[in-house]
Amino acid sequence: MHTLPIAPITPEAFAPYGTLLVGPAAGPRQDRAAEVENGRPGVPLNLALIRSEPFAATMPLRRLERHPRSAQAFLPLAVGDYLVVVAPDAGDRPDEAGLRAFRVPAGTGIVYRSGAWHAHMTTLSAPGTFAMLVHEDGGPEDCVFAPIEPVSVDLPEA
Repeated sequence: MHTLPIAPITPEAFAPYGTLLVGPAAGPRQDRAAEVENGRPGVPLNLALIRSEPFAATMPLRRLERHPRSAQAFLPLAVGDYLVVVAPDAGDRPDEAGLRAFRVPAGTGIVYRSGAWHAHMTTLSAPGTFAMLVHEDGGPEDCVFAPIEPVSVDLPEA
């Protein structure tokens, strides 16, 4: 089984997959913090609450998902640091050789761009709750899954 190191997330490292959401540097509000793409006009925006479990309980990772026509945003509500696993696209499949794992600090949200391969949301230590936004109507283009060879992740030594 392949084991991925977990790297700290940066806007540059995450850019191929989406946008990091961090509080405004100045002023009370930051408009247009990220684009929330919707490639299917008329498909409604779904605001859902997601409970995530610690990664140790959900590994090894055996599949990735993507939302081919919608961005997907995760906004931490009651979450410490959490884990994001992503992969580049290789002809409508995840490129398993390019898998990356990132540690996202508490209080930072993410927006996956449409079509970005990613794992389910997992926390690092305790269960957590996210608000999730995605355009979906219950159809087959909402979410596509792809099996991958089992992968585990390792926290860097403290």
